[in-house]
Amino acid sequence: MKTLVIISHPEIMESGSQQYLLSSIPENKDITVHHLESIYPDFNIDVKKEQNLLKEYDRIVFQFPFYWYSAPALLKKWQDDVLADGFAYGKKGKALVGKEFGLVISIGVRKEEYQPGGREGFSIDELMKPFQAMALKTGMEFLKMLPIFQFSYLTENQKMNLLIRYQQYLTREKEDSLAVREKWFIEELKSTDSSKLNDGNQFVLNQAIEFIEENRDTIDELKIVLDQMN
Repeated sequence: MKTLVIISHPEIMESGSQQYLLSSIPENKDITVHHLESIYPDFNIDVKKEQNLLKEYDRIVFQFPFYWYSAPALLKKWQDDVLADGFAYGKKGKALVGKEFGLVISIGVRKEEYQPGGREGFSIDELMKPFQAMALKTGMEFLKMLPIFQFSYLTENQKMNLLIRYQQYLTREKEDSLAVREKWFIEELKSTDSSKLNDGNQFVLNQAIEFIEENRDTIDELKIVLDQMN
């Protein structure tokens, strides 16, 4: 699967959350990072180039900071210009049909504020309806979002969990079953560069893989027994 991460952030070099996420993208995966402000600082978007780029990928992810309940200005202009009639929608606009579409959003306010009764009054899901409508109109499958609340306040363990969830969001199959998650972890562990491991770590890595695989075998056996009982 090929993933295109379209980032819109006017001050990406000063953003702790964006730099953290970018540094965690695995090099051995088919992932392309496309930062709009770096490519189009003058807002003059090469529409044909962007449309051809979109055609090459299976999963398209918008990644941006939450600005006034929406995305930064350049991403909005990108949508207006690139997702045109005849390309993304309309009678002949079938270029994006069947692709997956996701959102990675960094938010400066606590999660609890985005709910009825909270300071913001609406949930993130409600505020992101326009992006869901865009996916529907263009024939893309809308993935469950990855919102990141108050990154600067996260503990190191929370940041590590975020890193794993982010890598999964970009690379894992859309199904969120236990089997798919286990498969993803095993593939990541097996692809680890052993030359970068300290003494003894390869043994720990192999043990972790065996543990996950043995648990999967046990679960599969239990499922067979349960199916026979029904």
